[in-house]
Amino acid sequence: MYTFHMDLYHIFNRGVEKKDIVNDDNDRMRFVRSLYLFNDVNPAPNSISQLKQCNELRKRECLVHIHAWCLMNNHYHLLLSPTNDDTTTISKFMKKLGMGYAKFFNEKYGRSGHLWQGKFKRVHVENDSQLIYIPYYIHLNPLDYTMPKWRIGGINDTMQAFENLKRYRWSSYNDYQNIPNFVSVINKSFLQGFLGNVSTQNKQIKNIISVDNQQHTISSNSLEN
Repeated sequence: MYTFHMDLYHIFNRGVEKKDIVNDDNDRMRFVRSLYLFNDVNPAPNSISQLKQCNELRKRECLVHIHAWCLMNNHYHLLLSPTNDDTTTISKFMKKLGMGYAKFFNEKYGRSGHLWQGKFKRVHVENDSQLIYIPYYIHLNPLDYTMPKWRIGGINDTMQAFENLKRYRWSSYNDYQNIPNFVSVINKSFLQGFLGNVSTQNKQIKNIISVDNQQHTISSNSLEN
């Protein structure tokens, strides 16, 4: 029985041939900035002066609500819902994001051709179990770099895992841990009610990743990056 009435989608994509889509923190910051700037029914500004002018003259009108996100070296994950129950806004946002960031990346590195491995993938969130599962999956992805056994519930040092997640800036994890990071990018109000407070979230994360509290493993068959 569903307890939410919203079209939610887990959206993900990766670089063509699994190549990196970011090479340094400047690229990562540009991607995060793109999540904010392209999430607007109006055209994105082309310069700092235009950005300042837009902020002064008009109110931003979001295309989607970004509930959770994570940027990895060669892929990203987003949890989105459309504004005003109009699912076409998701495609509009993803087109702006994909084309806009690819243009920046190609110009910066003197490359041409496709950056993304085809069109973004979309998984409709259909029940409460998925809604609880997917945000943790998104937020735990950075552990692949330091503690890949999290996917099979094989982590002994959960405190180190929490520290590693905290140090990784490029996701909405810290924002949900009440550590302000990129607060302007996400809409926390809806998902916070399902995830609960920080203590509840940390308990669930331990259940997912640790040897002592293992309840299930994270299957990546349908969510593979």
